[in-house]
Amino acid sequence: MTEHPHHHHDHHHHHIETINKIMIWAIVINLLYVVIEAAVGIYGDSLGLVSDAGHNLGDVFSLVLTLIGFKLAHVAANSKFTYGYQKTTILIALLNAVILLVAVGVIIVESIRKIRHPEPIDGALVSWTAGVGIVVNGLTAWMLMKDQKHDLNIRGAFLHMAADTLVSLGVVVAGIIISVTGFVLIDPIISLVIAAVILVSTWHMLRESLTLSIDGVPEEIDVDRLKTDIEGLPYVKSVHHIHVWALSTTLNAMTIHVVIDSRDSEDNALSAIRQLAKDAGINHPTVQFEITPCQNHQTYMF
Repeated sequence: MTEHPHHHHDHHHHHIETINKIMIWAIVINLLYVVIEAAVGIYGDSLGLVSDAGHNLGDVFSLVLTLIGFKLAHVAANSKFTYGYQKTTILIALLNAVILLVAVGVIIVESIRKIRHPEPIDGALVSWTAGVGIVVNGLTAWMLMKDQKHDLNIRGAFLHMAADTLVSLGVVVAGIIISVTGFVLIDPIISLVIAAVILVSTWHMLRESLTLSIDGVPEEIDVDRLKTDIEGLPYVKSVHHIHVWALSTTLNAMTIHVVIDSRDSEDNALSAIRQLAKDAGINHPTVQFEITPCQNHQTYMF
């Protein structure tokens, strides 16, 4: 019985170290690309490349925020922060979503400006530099792909990198078309299409992180179904005062009042409820048993 928790702890610690290394490598690689892109932009007198380097520097900032949030989430709880700093992961995911929306706004404004005032572009220089961006951003997105499915905070960093990969791909295509045809308007047109794609994916993350930041129920948890499952247990008469919220982007909590037929049923009821909560994606259930319902026994009231 003592070996399994130890094994689980070692696996969890190894997972944390792996994500730390991935985030650090991602920050280093992207920061190096920012320096190279800015240098090429200055050398080639390309305002577009210099501006994109500034945009990519913002992405490095987002990666740093994600790493900070991830590290804070694993700081031990204390008497002033009894949940630790778990909530910072949600706040940083929300901040990353806002940054992405701002980036989309900048892309749209810049694209409209280029449509109204077309500028000559060195298609070859832009394409080669953006090609490097595809490799750097794509590699970073690939490193984050696995963990972004289970962590909203990491998903924010992943979306930044995936969005930049799309932008770089669009720039390469635009550069090639411009080099062959001289049609410079293709650059802002592709940028607007990419902005729309980023907006769709970012909007979902913004909505989810905003919901979690005000203690809304995580979208993967069906509270009504959980309530029905618990009330279906043989020793449970009814349930009320159910509250489910996110402690972090990976941990969920629940408090619930459960009316049972007798005190002798508590152990069996607790074991079954914990399993149902675990199956629903709730890591920290707190159950209060009652023989007689409390005065106010509405489902979602305090």
